[in-house]
Amino acid sequence: MKYNLEMLKKDLPASLIVFLVALPLCLGIALASGAPLFAGIISGIVGGIIVGAISGSQIGVSGPAAGLAVIVLTAITTLGSFQGFLVAVVIAGLIQIAMGLLKAGVIGYYFPSSVIKGMLSGIGIVIILKQIPHLFGYDSDPVGDLGFFQPDSQTTLSALTGVFDNITLNATVIGLLSFGALVLWETKWIKRFAFTKIVQGPLVAVVLGTVLVMLFGASPEWAVSPDHLVAIPVAEGFSGFIALFTAPDWSYLSNSQTYITAATIAVVASLETLLCVEATDKIDPLKRVTPTNRELVAQGVGNTIAGLIGGLPVTQVIVRSSANIQSGSATKASAIFHGFFLLICVATIPALINQVPLASLAAVLLVVGYKLAKPTLFRAQWSQGAGQFVPFIVTILGIVFTDLLMGIGMGLVVGFIHILWKNYNYSVQTVTHNEGGSEKVEIVFSQHVSFLSKPAVQRILSQLPDDTNLIVNLNNVRVIAPDVIEIIEDFSESADSRKINVHLKNDGEHAPVIKLAQQPAKAA
Repeated sequence: MKYNLEMLKKDLPASLIVFLVALPLCLGIALASGAPLFAGIISGIVGGIIVGAISGSQIGVSGPAAGLAVIVLTAITTLGSFQGFLVAVVIAGLIQIAMGLLKAGVIGYYFPSSVIKGMLSGIGIVIILKQIPHLFGYDSDPVGDLGFFQPDSQTTLSALTGVFDNITLNATVIGLLSFGALVLWETKWIKRFAFTKIVQGPLVAVVLGTVLVMLFGASPEWAVSPDHLVAIPVAEGFSGFIALFTAPDWSYLSNSQTYITAATIAVVASLETLLCVEATDKIDPLKRVTPTNRELVAQGVGNTIAGLIGGLPVTQVIVRSSANIQSGSATKASAIFHGFFLLICVATIPALINQVPLASLAAVLLVVGYKLAKPTLFRAQWSQGAGQFVPFIVTILGIVFTDLLMGIGMGLVVGFIHILWKNYNYSVQTVTHNEGGSEKVEIVFSQHVSFLSKPAVQRILSQLPDDTNLIVNLNNVRVIAPDVIEIIEDFSESADSRKINVHLKNDGEHAPVIKLAQQPAKAA
């Protein structure tokens, strides 16, 4: 597919929006991770330019992930050095490259859609809950934090209840006006103008907020405190900018804890990436499919480079990816452009970027969160029954009240329990025949009979009445677990004492060989 001007018209505005969303998230995640603030910016740049270029995803955006913040904080504390931690990031990247080459990306296809949709909605709800305080100028929690328990000793809910005791008037005015601009931009009245296809609502909101910060600065009473603005490091000249990058301390190669940390980062970052890939592919309007093995290689290269120059671990991130999709991006050029915007702006105009108010960015993220957690999604999951809705809602509650990975784990456990229940009740079918006054019970097995069918088989056999003719129909079977064969063979040994005659139907091409204690003629 040849890149053209029409694609550029979509990708360039979208990349600006992603840049504005990514900037405070990079800083906030670095702060929550206990790392230098610039480490988050480095990861955003690498995630955009390097990972974006290698990845096969057309809409995914990579950068530092909130889900890794606790792991990073613990690792830096355990190793006792950020430079030592960078060695672990490099090794983690190499592990991810190996995982991609070994085709481990197939794991991503085994996550249930109910859990993936629950992850999207859960993150959307968390974004909304987390950004409400920032909208009103209550900025004690880092913007990138998505955990229920916050670094400021608050929780998501206690921070909400404390909003009205910590309102900052000038930030609130900026936040509400920015939010109003976003709502206006979504109306049919404003969308009838051609310029709205190029100038996106989030960009208008951020520019409006920045202009208001500058205007308020003329009055000491209305001047916005730096605590309520973006705060990227400001370097003195080129040499000062280069000094913001950090090299690994290779002496930590002899520390066994480095390798434990690297393996942890590689596994968790890969899982988070694969989950995000599944989620973004679902909300991609064009329904493109991301090659997962290539994605692991791309993430591995990104983490290797990030570790070499002082960055945090990189994953594909749902907040940035969904903002990219919602902004109308056409190709992965949008993700690459956003990386260049990060690099150019922090290198050339950091002072101007530091005039962007967090309240305006909160307004942008509120809209992103709402689009991820629309009520229509809840209704759709409810209409599909308990098997879909229960894992979906458990995933959401887990993400809201713990963190991203824990919530996904809870959803997967509930989904697995549901699968066990279905196997227990529906994996093996029974049919009762009455022939000439004689009752025959037939157990019909499907093509693939796993160990999960053991409880169902045991239940059926234990409930058979005495003096029964039992037919075990294996004609459709292609694969059957030895555990199930063993149950049937054991039952045949005790069947004679209950006057139960066991017959086999195993004439299928792949039907297994089962040795029964009694060997009557095969049932017709």
